[in-house]
Amino acid sequence: MNFKRQAILFPAALLLGSCASYQDSVYLRHDKILEMIEQKQPLFEYRIRPKDELTITVSTTTPEASAPFYRKIGQTREQATMNQGMNNAKLLDYLVDNKGCIDFPVLGMIPVSGLSTRECEAVIRQKLQAYLNEVPNVTVRVSNFKVSVLGEVGHPGTFTVSDERITIFQALAQAGDMTLFSDRDDVQLIREDSLGRRNVVHLDLTESDIALSPYYYLQQNDVVYVKPTKARVRSNTLNSNSSVWISMLSLAATIASLIIIAVQ
Repeated sequence: MNFKRQAILFPAALLLGSCASYQDSVYLRHDKILEMIEQKQPLFEYRIRPKDELTITVSTTTPEASAPFYRKIGQTREQATMNQGMNNAKLLDYLVDNKGCIDFPVLGMIPVSGLSTRECEAVIRQKLQAYLNEVPNVTVRVSNFKVSVLGEVGHPGTFTVSDERITIFQALAQAGDMTLFSDRDDVQLIREDSLGRRNVVHLDLTESDIALSPYYYLQQNDVVYVKPTKARVRSNTLNSNSSVWISMLSLAATIASLIIIAVQ
């Protein structure tokens, strides 16, 4: 009777274990919750922060009019004002300092921290009109927007974001997605705020409400760490110690053989 009971319970336990493993391996469970919650969040818009590098271009109907308002790498302020040389050189990016300002030619220090790129364009455009006879076209882009993904993913690394907008799932997709041995319900996000304070946020990617989280969209220099499951750690430990176990088993077999020969 006990044998029959064990024969029935063992497959059942395997089945339950496989179901639990499957549930832990999927993203966005209980997606109906997104339909039940009224979502009034505005579309995501990146806000400029200290240490961002901004590429800023100013365009006018005559290039000579806009020349004093940008500099190129290796070009001095005087050369920029006089529109001299280095026509093929790369534009100089503007670093947002710790106070949230950029040092813009002619205009001087401009506070930009907390502004969207569109708002930053409007501020610079307004200030430029005092020096021009027309409304210039101003374009602002963040050139050093990067996020890092490491841990139990296909291709860990640091990735450049060109459009200043990336979700945590897009970052994982660039990193080759999480492996089957990843802990999906406790993904760690390391974020530094504008004051330099670092925080670790724990995210459950198996639940659909992650799409409503303020951490769904990543920020500049965010680090996503995907932890391995306990099964992965045990597997790595076993593999690393396999040579030791083989040596011990080989030694034990040799000793056993010698004992058997001695007894005979």
